[in-house]
Amino acid sequence: MTENVWTRWPSREALSRAGVPKLRHVLAWTTRLFALAVLLGTLFTSGHLNGWRGAGALLGVALGGFVAWGFFRTTLQHRLLPSLGLLALLFVMATVAEGAGLRVPALVLWCGCAVSAIERLPLAAALPATSVALSAYAVVNNDAWLTTAATTAGLALAGYALRLDAEARGSAQRLLAQERAARAAEAESAALAERARIAREIHDVLAHSLSAQLVHLEAARLLIERGADQEQILERVVAARGMAREGLAETRQALSALRGEMSPLEDFLSELLATAEQATVTVTGERRPVPAEASQAVRRVAQEALTNVRKHAPGAKVRMCLDYGEHEVTLDVRDSGGPPGELTGSGAGYGLLGMRERAELLGGSLQAGPDEEGFVVTLKVPV
Repeated sequence: MTENVWTRWPSREALSRAGVPKLRHVLAWTTRLFALAVLLGTLFTSGHLNGWRGAGALLGVALGGFVAWGFFRTTLQHRLLPSLGLLALLFVMATVAEGAGLRVPALVLWCGCAVSAIERLPLAAALPATSVALSAYAVVNNDAWLTTAATTAGLALAGYALRLDAEARGSAQRLLAQERAARAAEAESAALAERARIAREIHDVLAHSLSAQLVHLEAARLLIERGADQEQILERVVAARGMAREGLAETRQALSALRGEMSPLEDFLSELLATAEQATVTVTGERRPVPAEASQAVRRVAQEALTNVRKHAPGAKVRMCLDYGEHEVTLDVRDSGGPPGELTGSGAGYGLLGMRERAELLGGSLQAGPDEEGFVVTLKVPV
């Protein structure tokens, strides 16, 4: 709902003088002090203020300054009735000054009230107050009517110009505050996204490492139940220990990746397949650096695919192909198939599902399923 322009207050940002340049602030206070000095000089050089009248004039000036300060505070708080009451008190003081023969202070008060009212009050209250102040100024002033009319019109325009300037400054301050809030929200969102990425990386490392260890430990359990040879059992336990070491190494590698310290993809894949039998890796396309998120997705999918081969088709040949396309990187992992392993039924099947979700978060895709020989996993991520 649009607020009524006649009853709308100038914004608090505008009334608080927030965003006023330092030079302009100093100039404004210099002008006020100069006007006060001229006013006091006029009072005490006129010869009419001596003794108690002089002390009364000083007290009146101090009281007027205090009331004006109160008017500025109540308008800043958007309190209409106290603001109008203080403005009326200034009108009374101007009238008393005129009655005491102090025309210059009276004219200064009328002019100040007129400009301040239209600058700081809602227009519905400012226009009557400004009209009263300028009318009193026109009555008290003894200049020619044309000069008085020009002065009153100039004062009204000056007050409205100050109002517009303050509103523009207030709007700029609000926009600045909104921009800062948006930047803070963006920074918080980026921090949350980074935390999610770190959590996802650690989860993937642990899931791969623990699942690989489970393969060997479950095999060791089955061998023990069947009364197999001790060397066979020991071989599985040693393999599980090796997987634990690999898990620690992968965790360190993931932390290094989060710091931006990542080895090239082709080197990683070669190291990954170095311990696997009958496994080859082929790299095609122009080799180039890959963004951290895409690189991590390729690494995790390669690890998960190799773990699945060891679990479901032990001894099968594995062929990995990494292709650097123009707009995407493709990883294709194929195995030659074979008789199912003892641990084919183990696991919940969440590994490839998690990889698919990771690929979709990056705007890519992951396809996994049987082919003519064995099983194929194809990952595509944009770069």
